[in-house]
Amino acid sequence: MNDDIENIPFLRFAKQDIPFELISIRELYQRVSEQNFDLSKPHRIDFHALIIVFGGKSKHTIDFKEEAISTGTILPIKRGQIHSFNKQETVKGYVIGFEDAFITQNINDKNLFHFLQIFYTPNIQIGKKSINSIESILLLIERLVEDGDTNLKAEIICSSFMTLLFQIKRLACKQHIFFETERLKNFYLFKESIIKNYNKLHSAKDYAKKLNVSYNYLNNICKEITNKTAKEFIDGWLLLEIKRNISENKYTSQEIAFKMGFKEPSNFNRFFKKHTKITPLQFLENLKKNNSI
Repeated sequence: MNDDIENIPFLRFAKQDIPFELISIRELYQRVSEQNFDLSKPHRIDFHALIIVFGGKSKHTIDFKEEAISTGTILPIKRGQIHSFNKQETVKGYVIGFEDAFITQNINDKNLFHFLQIFYTPNIQIGKKSINSIESILLLIERLVEDGDTNLKAEIICSSFMTLLFQIKRLACKQHIFFETERLKNFYLFKESIIKNYNKLHSAKDYAKKLNVSYNYLNNICKEITNKTAKEFIDGWLLLEIKRNISENKYTSQEIAFKMGFKEPSNFNRFFKKHTKITPLQFLENLKKNNSI
């Protein structure tokens, strides 16, 4: 049995000439079944995805946390996250997949912030009646995706996709807090800096200096957006990357320790046990026991 976490590029299952696709959940299950791929096995995606549920109930695991999904659930999944579907197809709806470039090359800064606001809200829930109001937009996007005319196709689809996100945001405003644009932008830059430097920098003050903001300001926006201090957010991201590496089951603890920027494996083990109450080896054994890998 191969226990490695598979990295799924956009073109692994997509059938489009642009880096964007919208398909039904049923079609996704059928498509991966034809390629003998098990959606319930944890896999890492190299693109972004948006799951929109119109009916039924299920569970979806994202980065080792189980999310309940049902009618009205909008579930954003970011590039690099490890996730898995339920073994059986028990919900109906749509899955949208797209690469970074599709967003960054086709929208302005203002709309980028709206996109970030949606994708930094882990599990969006809108009313059962409201979910039907976005179906017409999805059907429009579906027709555009299937259109064989490639002239301005990406630009038109991107514009329609942003309309969908605006409608989702509007319908979710009563139940979710969406953060002020400038502070969200700075938080986004902080997170992007962590992604690039987590294996070298573990100090919140170092990140504040790198971003040219005060430590207090960085701490405040982290508390506002994540309910964590900047240091807690850094440690949480580092811990998640460690778990991702352990789950791939192809590195020793010592290799992961050095890869994550720990000079001594003992410090790495101490850090992991402090946050999880178990050792890295016990974490891997638990994953195997629960058939997560």
